[in-house]
Amino acid sequence: MPTRREFIASASIASIAAIGATQVAAQDGQGPPAGGARSESFDYVVAGAGHNSLITAAYLAKAGYSVLVLEGRAQIGGGAKTSEMLLPGFHEDWCSSSHHVLVRNPLYADNEINIRDFGYEVFDPEIVVHFPFLDGASLTVHLKDLDRTSASIAEVSKKDAETFRQFAATRATAMGLADDARATSREGIYLDRLGVLSGFDAARQLWESPHMQAANISGGRWGGVPASDPGTGPQAWSMLTHMNGRPMPKGGSGMLSVSLGRFIEAHGGTVLTSMPVVQLMIEDGRCTGVECVDGSRFRARKAVVSTIHVKHLMEMAPKELWGQALTDSVDIWQPETAMFAFHYALSAPPLYSVARGGTVNAAEASIMARPESIFQLNADVATGTLNIDDYPLQIVHAAGYDPSRAPAGQALLKIEGGIPYALKEGPAHWDEIKKEVADKMLDRVLAHTANLSRENVLAEVLMSPLDIERMNPSMWRGSVHHLDKRWGNFAPYRMPIPGLYQTGACTSPGGSVTGQPGRNAAIAILEDEGKTLAEVVKG
Repeated sequence: MPTRREFIASASIASIAAIGATQVAAQDGQGPPAGGARSESFDYVVAGAGHNSLITAAYLAKAGYSVLVLEGRAQIGGGAKTSEMLLPGFHEDWCSSSHHVLVRNPLYADNEINIRDFGYEVFDPEIVVHFPFLDGASLTVHLKDLDRTSASIAEVSKKDAETFRQFAATRATAMGLADDARATSREGIYLDRLGVLSGFDAARQLWESPHMQAANISGGRWGGVPASDPGTGPQAWSMLTHMNGRPMPKGGSGMLSVSLGRFIEAHGGTVLTSMPVVQLMIEDGRCTGVECVDGSRFRARKAVVSTIHVKHLMEMAPKELWGQALTDSVDIWQPETAMFAFHYALSAPPLYSVARGGTVNAAEASIMARPESIFQLNADVATGTLNIDDYPLQIVHAAGYDPSRAPAGQALLKIEGGIPYALKEGPAHWDEIKKEVADKMLDRVLAHTANLSRENVLAEVLMSPLDIERMNPSMWRGSVHHLDKRWGNFAPYRMPIPGLYQTGACTSPGGSVTGQPGRNAAIAILEDEGKTLAEVVKG
């Protein structure tokens, strides 16, 4: 396994250009410092500018500490990043798009960090997800609208539409109970027993129609784990979950990172890009700063905060300092199923047919024809082979609801999903076959639309799992959530080396755009300073 310094050198900004991007620019004019190597001191030095580390830095800056954030790439954001990668005027999300969990985080919901004042604004698509099928059937999830969503289901199965209504009532009853009461209630016990099943088995218990089974478990897989696995039962009712909404930021997912960067700088902090951290500075067993690839050294008077993947971080200090407990834990970490992301600029927005006639322009779609296809992915990961004909696909075309993302009358299309990282020929084989794989995926999606063909494609950027890891080394082995988080085997916020904290997807509760690890890390750091988050927020 290469060292982080070697990985940074081999996966430089130039390698991202090789993916096909036309622009990987710093946001808000942020760029590398002039004058080469440098040395400065701050209260806190933050290694990495993913959304979680930016959130931690924002709380610390609001508390009055001097904060430096160092980002290895030319653009802040990690997985929450948007740029004109395809063509001028097409603002595409590199990875994440939906922020439905983050908007429930107190940092946003209670305005603890007023990023609304720095450009962060969300919209909630009325048509949340559409599930088209080549036989003409379709299902549509409407925002907070049980009647219209049930009517869509009734076009496929009247029995399933009635079950959907009944299940919605059962779930609402359970969720309205206190934890102790829910655990002993009929509704709570029923949901718990369904939940421990695989999503596939739970879907077969709930729905008579294979369309409903396939739709729910394909849309449920967006969280990272396929519904073939035990404990994924809640994926069987993902349509009901999606009905609560999947808000997205205006201007793209990267507006979260941009707004946080602006907030930090407005509170006296500094954000530097193109400054990859490759070494921790250790003095008398304590972390006192970081060294960047160009030799620059930045001292931390109080502590360093890392969002570097812990697998890489542990190469950056003597092995004996990490302690056997953490070493044992990290040694057995497993990556989740790797992801791909194929991006397209289109001359027209995608329209999907609906069973009752007409078309819809959804913010997202999900495609998988047969419920049993959910088992294929795990088999292919085990053998390093690709049987992609019915992999579940998540399709994102937010520009239909956010005109700032694409020129008038044109659109963006992002196809993403799980796929093996370690091919039997080796991960590097992805560089040879990704175009062929992407073309097959694109043809499959276009066949489900009512209006598009290859002639509508203006530009493409194709990111294999290997490219995703190159884009962000913390997306270890193409795992956008950094590791398989199901077993709670996370790194601690307070690392074994004094003066070092960890945040990001390697800490609880894991990956996705939630902001929870960033806020939790800030709470731990402030506690060690004798402060509370509530005091800082009110301050």
